Amino acid sequence: MFGLFKSKIFHDSQLGEFKRSGGYWRGVIALDDSENIPLILAGNRTEPVAQAISMARGLAAVFASMRPMIESELVAHYPPYAEEFESENNSAACETMPSISAASQVWPYVALKFVSVTPLDGELIYELGYSVAWDEEHTLGARFKADQFIELCGSVLPP
Repeated sequence: MFGLFKSKIFHDSQLGEFKRSGGYWRGVIALDDSENIPLILAGNRTEPVAQAISMARGLAAVFASMRPMIESELVAHYPPYAEEFESENNSAACETMPSISAASQVWPYVALKFVSVTPLDGELIYELGYSVAWDEEHTLGARFKADQFIELCGSVLPP
């Protein structure tokens, strides 16, 4: 009887083990230098959606092409926060605020927190959730349909 409530497990030869929890399949992925990034896939009770698995398998190959758009969007998100810190005239706060003048300078101040392949408006998309040093209250979601940028969502949670 207790096996009825046990989390289901799915194994993919390339991505590894996934456990079903909260209506999604959860595993990990390695991207660039980051390992064990939580990976969330859409699926039914028995397995992840085949297209979600395929997209997750191909993410490493398209991730490098996504990075310039992600950094561009992240640096566009930065100025209002920097201006707010400066206007507060708080020298301690200004010391903790990163100084970013070019898009490529964002990477030391951001961390990839999760990757999901889940539906949005009926189509599977990638969402890459980033924490950023200048906005500690939110996780920013860079959303892509295939390798085409959709939006940077200002406040997301992993599914």
